Amino acid sequence: MNDKTVAIIGAGPVGLAAAAHVLERGMSPIVLEAGPEAAHAVRQWQHVRLFSPWEYNVDKAAARLLAPTGWNSPDPNAYPTGGELIEHYLEPLATRTPLREAIRTASRVTAISRIGLDKAKTKGREQAPFEIRYQNGKGPEVLRADAVIDVSGTWFSPNPAGSNGLPAIGERERAVRIAYGMPDVRGTARARYAGKSVAVLGAGHSAVGTLIDLVQLAGEAPGTKPVWLLRGTESAKAFGGGGNDKLAARGELGSAFAALVAAGKIAVEAGFGVTHVSNAEGRLRISAGACCCGARSVIADELIVATGFRPDLSFLSELRLRLDPAIEAPAALAPLIDPNEHSCGTVRPHGARELAHDEPGFYLAGMKSYGRAPTFLMMTGYEQVRSIVADIAGDKAGAARVELVLPETGVCTRGGVESAGAAGCCGGPAKEDVSACCAADETAKKAGASGCGCS
Repeated sequence: MNDKTVAIIGAGPVGLAAAAHVLERGMSPIVLEAGPEAAHAVRQWQHVRLFSPWEYNVDKAAARLLAPTGWNSPDPNAYPTGGELIEHYLEPLATRTPLREAIRTASRVTAISRIGLDKAKTKGREQAPFEIRYQNGKGPEVLRADAVIDVSGTWFSPNPAGSNGLPAIGERERAVRIAYGMPDVRGTARARYAGKSVAVLGAGHSAVGTLIDLVQLAGEAPGTKPVWLLRGTESAKAFGGGGNDKLAARGELGSAFAALVAAGKIAVEAGFGVTHVSNAEGRLRISAGACCCGARSVIADELIVATGFRPDLSFLSELRLRLDPAIEAPAALAPLIDPNEHSCGTVRPHGARELAHDEPGFYLAGMKSYGRAPTFLMMTGYEQVRSIVADIAGDKAGAARVELVLPETGVCTRGGVESAGAAGCCGGPAKEDVSACCAADETAKKAGASGCGCS
């Protein structure tokens, strides 16, 4: 029996899987979820259907934990929406198993350090427990743990519209007319977009899925005008492999999108690097150029930014992290996931060894471990936490063992994050399915997209 306490930050698909593995190893998980319910990030894209079938969206330890409750595994060949992922898997896992006693909702982590040691002190560091500070309705709270797995995702840290990685000038001031990720334009956000001119920035599946939804909305609400703002110059690269795509749902999406563009249903502004967002008589002037009017401008009522996500590292400043300076992923993992070299189907399975830092007992996992790379698969996250938990339990052989065989093409979702705290493959929506796989394919990346964005 191992009496270690493991703090898990985030109750998304990978966080809940980590907790299931911790329980199975005889240790005590404590899951801190910033949202009011488990899978809070997935709930933001629950209207999105994943590219990956159920076969790739259920963790094995989680399934074993669910079995005594009478849970029935969904059809492995069916493709769930984010909402179905919650209803048929994540919600039962969080509420009908022993995990319900381990999850603390509305608990936002604000800082992590070592008991009695700041970042600069080395002696005794490995033996010192972690101190996790978090905020809930009662006020500041403190938790001690022997190990920490941060699977808080990236869904709530979207990339800005600016082509240089910074917010475009005027972007923050006009936030009321700007949305990020993949809003439900035909559902909960319908009133906001119906009958409006809507610019969508991005080239990944989130942008593509949103533009397709806007075309459908235009058929229901006259006056709805989708405009595609593409940083790259070759729009065809966002169409994907079509009929040659080994993920049928993804290929169908690309083919449908290409047909809509060819039919003139979507206005296209290629080579459009946003620099300014300004007011235009109550509307938005979105500009590409050195000044607010720019060499080129687009006038729209609303802007949807689907350019990917990045990790929030602010509460980890007192920990000794070893991160790649460009991708912001663990240094040993970064070469394996560099979006300049890899797509989701070419990243080999990996675990504790690649995810370790100079802070013993601390791990980044899930979409957050990929930093700014957009190619994360949910099933990859499940393998990550299986290996990490084995390492924490002292099973070095189990941690080193590879128990995941990835499909040849990878499992990318249709969600829409260019990053998810998500589910699907990664666990995201059309974040391309943020949850399912918050992953963007190679063509999208070459076109300048930052990824699907899961959490």
